Amino acid sequence: MTGTAGRAGTAGRAGTAGTAGRAGAAVVRGVRRAVRWVRWYVREVSGESVYDRYVAHTRAHDPDAEVMSRREFERRRTDEREADPRKGFRCC
Repeated sequence: MTGTAGRAGTAGRAGTAGTAGRAGAAVVRGVRRAVRWVRWYVREVSGESVYDRYVAHTRAHDPDAEVMSRREFERRRTDEREADPRKGFRCC
């Protein structure tokens, strides 16, 4: 009798472990999705994704064109914003 009860108890736990595993996997997927969204949001707000879009646009329209380095791109971008007060770079 002891052997039969032991096996039945194990089978019940295995089913529960599978359900808990699926629930845990769903939580992990949700956390990963939230982290990806926060990363995307921070990159958009900070302007970090602008360079990636520039590179994709340049390569899509002219694959042979030379792509500026990130440093050169940011320098030109800053110079353009400072040169035109309408862009809102400076308050005064």
